[in-house]
Amino acid sequence: MSEKPLILVANDDSYNAPGVHALVERMALLGDVVAVCPASPQSGQSMAITVNSPLFVKELGDFHGAQGYAVSGTPVDCVKLAMHHILPRTPQLVVAGINHGSNASVNVLYSGTMGAVMEGCAFGIPSIGFSLCNHSLDADFGHCLPAVDHLAKAVLEHSLPPGICLNVNFPKVAASPSAMRLCTPCRGKWNDEYQKYTDPHGHPYYWLTGVFENEEPENEATDQWSLEHGLISVVPVSIGRTPGDVADIPWLADSLRSYNDR
Repeated sequence: MSEKPLILVANDDSYNAPGVHALVERMALLGDVVAVCPASPQSGQSMAITVNSPLFVKELGDFHGAQGYAVSGTPVDCVKLAMHHILPRTPQLVVAGINHGSNASVNVLYSGTMGAVMEGCAFGIPSIGFSLCNHSLDADFGHCLPAVDHLAKAVLEHSLPPGICLNVNFPKVAASPSAMRLCTPCRGKWNDEYQKYTDPHGHPYYWLTGVFENEEPENEATDQWSLEHGLISVVPVSIGRTPGDVADIPWLADSLRSYNDR
């Protein structure tokens, strides 16, 4: 390994996914790359970790210009194992993706891609997640790559504030020329999330589906609005789950005070 920047690449779609192949090839132009990816698809795992079974690591050899490893666990397992047992030194950047499917709005909470990114951020490493609003394995990542290059170079140069990572989403079809916008996450939710079926023996079973409901479709500041208008959304994400000023919930403080004064 040289003394070029060390970049850790992870994802949630497994090491077989075309999106991570594209990402690794671009990162290999910027530094030394180690790719540590799940051995099987792990979408929707968020920041799950494996606690009740052992983890196995398989060396993949040359992996699209990187050292590649497949892990029998979650995206967060991949980052943890990389940091503790695989990487030769501390990386300057953690990137995850390019995910097949959107991680905008509330999806950031479920995303295995962003789970890997937030784990990198928890280690104090500048981290970025990239996602394309296209689930197809034949998706064209061409319009994503200039922005991937630009943001990775910028973060390598300037870093990110502690506890902050980036959630970057690309529209399925980009505007011409495509542009990036700093956005807020759209307020929205999934409806009709599980479809009920009956198997040949009369037993009910459920299949995850759902329709995303945008609760602020006219808000041009959101990631969802940008994506619907062919623009790349960039959302800073804090791994701290506590509001900056807990005094913004005055009734809660009063309630605790009354409990302590009883």
